[in-house]
Amino acid sequence: MSFTRVLIANRGEIARRIQRGCRKLGLESVAVFSDADRDAPFVAEADHAVCIGGAAPSDSYLNVEAILEAARATGAGAVHPGYGFLSENAGFAAAVEAAGLVFIGPEPDAIARMGSKIEAKAAAEAAGVPVLPGYRGEDQSDARLLQEAEALGTPFLVKASAGGGGRGMRLVSDLGDAPEAIASARAEAQSAFGDPAVFLERYAPRARHVEVQVLGDTHGTVLHLGDRDCSLQRNHQKLIEEAPAADLPEAVRDRMRAAAVRLAQAIGYRSAGTVEYLYDPGRGEYYFLEMNTRLQVEHPVTEAITGIDLVEWQLRIARGEPLALTQGDVQFDGHAIEIRIAAENPAENFHPETGEITLWAPPADVRLDTGVECGSVVGHHYDSMIAKLIVHAPDRTGAIRRAITAIDAFAVGGVGLNLAYQRALLAHPDFAAFRHHTSYLPEMFPGGWTESSADPRDMAFAAMALHLRLVPAGASPWESLGSWRLTAPAGQSGAAFYWDTTKDEPIRMYGSGSGLTAIQPDGQTITVESAALTGCRLSGRIDGVPFSRIAYVVRAPSHWRVHLQTPAGMTATDLRTLEDQHLQRATGGSGVADLLSAPMPGAVAEVRVALGDRVKAGDTLVVLEAMKLLQSLPAPVAGVVTEIYCAPGDTVAGHAPLIKLDPEENT
Repeated sequence: MSFTRVLIANRGEIARRIQRGCRKLGLESVAVFSDADRDAPFVAEADHAVCIGGAAPSDSYLNVEAILEAARATGAGAVHPGYGFLSENAGFAAAVEAAGLVFIGPEPDAIARMGSKIEAKAAAEAAGVPVLPGYRGEDQSDARLLQEAEALGTPFLVKASAGGGGRGMRLVSDLGDAPEAIASARAEAQSAFGDPAVFLERYAPRARHVEVQVLGDTHGTVLHLGDRDCSLQRNHQKLIEEAPAADLPEAVRDRMRAAAVRLAQAIGYRSAGTVEYLYDPGRGEYYFLEMNTRLQVEHPVTEAITGIDLVEWQLRIARGEPLALTQGDVQFDGHAIEIRIAAENPAENFHPETGEITLWAPPADVRLDTGVECGSVVGHHYDSMIAKLIVHAPDRTGAIRRAITAIDAFAVGGVGLNLAYQRALLAHPDFAAFRHHTSYLPEMFPGGWTESSADPRDMAFAAMALHLRLVPAGASPWESLGSWRLTAPAGQSGAAFYWDTTKDEPIRMYGSGSGLTAIQPDGQTITVESAALTGCRLSGRIDGVPFSRIAYVVRAPSHWRVHLQTPAGMTATDLRTLEDQHLQRATGGSGVADLLSAPMPGAVAEVRVALGDRVKAGDTLVVLEAMKLLQSLPAPVAGVVTEIYCAPGDTVAGHAPLIKLDPEENT
């Protein structure tokens, strides 16, 4: 079981995380990458790297033969699957071992057994682990499933046996809806997992998601490394994870941990794994949900409170080493929180964001597991999660405060992220009071979440940062800003003008660093003494009181973007100079009202119109697949379809024209 070189069958932040674990033990790493990831950081940082196919996961990260061939070509002795892709594929684990390589994970049989939700629940019951009432029988006929549904009563869930992530799951609140729910769950399960088998399970409406980390070696020892709470979810996808699980009765916590160890021992589990539960606070009861036979996305919070490196121990266990600690050696210190950072726009129904990262300035003194850096391109081929921010503090209140502080210092340009949304979750009183559960988001934001608008003072500070970037403190704008400047009324110095790209009236800037005055369009005036932009920090005095804020000024193609730290978090403001304003007017702007363009790179899934069709504004014209999500693209205006530039199956670039309309007013 000895090996010195590990092939990492994954990408992004988890590939970099495993590389760090390899370096810690003096092992070499092999990166496999797709055409789309050729310039990614995890490729550059590996000791060896092999391209295994095209951008589509089926051509690369799910291509078992290409991965095994890369292992043979580079002399790798072991394969680490990370999470996602092939990490819980028993066939892949078996193929790795059949090739004479070490699979860094559990036995293929354990993966297969726990991969079937039906078999996993049977194993849990046999090990004395509570499970939700329901039907998990082999008879999958409609008649039997409907009979069991009636006996179970509503509400209940129809769930795919081979599923996960909410796919193949339907909630039934009325028995009359059961036939359709079963049929649609089966169809989705077949499409997503190649297995139409489903089971029925009682629905716990206000349950929490609590999980226990286990670690087993090849010598029969299994330990638990504490618990985590992952209850804050959107569409069954975790948003924020924390350890240990807060507001959990200690007797229940102890039983959960012991049950997880019993189950892992019963199936002869090795490596890192997670036993997941639903906890019903109203009943004070917990129920087995599933077992993830891999490293979890949220493993860093367990590492933070235990000091135990899970990746290191995965590698050691794969080499045959026994666990060098007992259950009594596992100590828990403080509280940790992990925030999943995704390239998406929560204010627009979590619309995926793509493009080149032009600014990447994360906070200092916190752990950041990331797959990107400045200059990285976020494409549409893979999951939108690009990083994880992990904080650790003596208690939960301190961890929440530290997480918010870290987000407030995080500046990113070029690609929109969900940081403001995650900040709103952390700052919500219901999160602090631990009133949330797995379906709680609609209660936290009943009308949906919208990003708070910029404070007028913050807009002035953003314009001030841009002004100081263009006119260093003490310099005259007449000497530094070129010829497009206007004079102020007689007797006053010249002014520089900056336009918020969403407004018509400019912010006027007078003076210099010794006394810089910004006049807002509404007439509000702010004067800053000793104003300076030093590196990425805007500072000065207002009425004699010093202030200092993080400020990054980045050039975009047609404007400047100022990332400014504010009391409400990090904001991004787009501003134009007078030159930019003239160029914008000269080119007639960038919007074309009668043209539907791709908002991001993607693959065309459907074209729902034909030439000559008359459409209404808002009608879906094209369905685009990007980052595993389907985006319905609406008609920008009412009119007649005159040109179609794409077809199903086409891969299109961001901003590529898709459909041309002759607006209704012309027809």
